[in-house]
Amino acid sequence: MPLIEVTVAEGRSPERLRALMAAVHRAVRESLEVRDEQIRVLVREIPAHLWSAGGVTLAERAAPGRAPQDAPLEQPTGR
Repeated sequence: MPLIEVTVAEGRSPERLRALMAAVHRAVRESLEVRDEQIRVLVREIPAHLWSAGGVTLAERAAPGRAPQDAPLEQPTGR
């Protein structure tokens, strides 16, 4: 029974997260040839202040006034 865990920065809409889960579900079903009821998909949302890369949190990267080269990671838009 496959269990797929996806970790993302919080801020995406429930609809976008549902679409992600559906896409992951389809990919697992097709690639592993298992029944729908056997597949588990778990999405974990992490607050921007608790996620860092290169020693800088996503919240810090999104702070107003930061130069583009200082903020290479995108924040989720919630669309």
